[in-house]
Amino acid sequence: MTEATSTDTTASATDEVPAGQMAPNGHITTTTRDSAELGRRIGTWLAGKLPAGAEPEVCEVLKPEGNGMSSETLLFTARWTEGGAPTERRFVARIEPELDKIPVFPTYDLQLQFDVMRIVGEATDVPVPETLWYEADPAVIGAPFFVMARIDGRVPRDVLPYTFPDPNWVLDASAEERAHLQQSAVTALAGVHEVTVDTHDLGFLAYDLPGETSIERHLAWWDGYHDWVVGDERSQLLDDCFTWLRANLPVEGVDCSGPRLSWGDARIGNMMFDGFDVNAVLDWEMAAIGPAEIDLGWMTYLHLFFQDLTTSYDAPGLPDFMRPAEVAAAYEAASGRTPGNLKWHIAYAAMRHGVIMRRVTERSVLFGEAVRPADLDEMIIHRSTLVAMLDGSYWPALGL
Repeated sequence: MTEATSTDTTASATDEVPAGQMAPNGHITTTTRDSAELGRRIGTWLAGKLPAGAEPEVCEVLKPEGNGMSSETLLFTARWTEGGAPTERRFVARIEPELDKIPVFPTYDLQLQFDVMRIVGEATDVPVPETLWYEADPAVIGAPFFVMARIDGRVPRDVLPYTFPDPNWVLDASAEERAHLQQSAVTALAGVHEVTVDTHDLGFLAYDLPGETSIERHLAWWDGYHDWVVGDERSQLLDDCFTWLRANLPVEGVDCSGPRLSWGDARIGNMMFDGFDVNAVLDWEMAAIGPAEIDLGWMTYLHLFFQDLTTSYDAPGLPDFMRPAEVAAAYEAASGRTPGNLKWHIAYAAMRHGVIMRRVTERSVLFGEAVRPADLDEMIIHRSTLVAMLDGSYWPALGL
């Protein structure tokens, strides 16, 4: 039986802070739903999925804190009778977010996430939780959801970030253990990329947008997302970022790999570990079709984001972890494919993350956890990073 839970995702609440001045241990509201009521409704629904007479009871319902700001996660245990014997399993429900509470993304396709996980689980050696049931009817618990098996393990935390000098297993590990973790994470990512448009029908992931290549269509989607987030309140900085991305777009099949399954939110905070080995790859809501380098850039940059945040608080962090050259070398060792230059893809990650942070801060303002600034670019925590990427001063320290 496969089970899943994290042992290192605890968050702490702080007083309200100005937008753009994220307290490293700040609380971020992700939902206002009542866990007990969700558990009760799921228990009623589960009776229709199990054999007749199972009479399931749902208990130990909780919401993990510290990771994730979009789809809602609910952990629960179910007990029932099957074949005359008592049965107990632990599950995870992924639930569409509350769409009236400034959701991070305009739409949430849980069926897509469910199907992607099933493909990866069936076609590769990448560890993903067993997918069990998808429920499209929002009447059941108030929103569509799916249920998967839980897996025991530990997750590098987002709050406080695993780079901060507060006891956490990533920072406290030896250099050799972190190198092992890095190789395991990149190897799992390489496994995801074994699923390509030539090996599988990935049409359900395709963006119906202008562009001759998958990377052009990928950028077109994020350009549209950028427009949706900012609306009539434009950001000159984000406009400049997307102008730079379009002007410097790599040539697919020349500067980067061809189209394949892109995990989308590829980072160690979306992986669960047994020791320092990946035992579950989670969170597929940003899955799409694109070159492998899109994921490599995201994985590398999301560490750099935490590292830069940590050094801004005069702490050393983990400067020798997830370096672009080492990540590229680990990927080549795992896949046999040499990645293209990651500079554009790291910038793409940082600039997309800038749009997401603008949206996330709008949510924090809604919940009274941040104050809306006069200069809206202050909503982008890594504003100075984007400026440095555009003027070129960010890259020499990374060897790019």
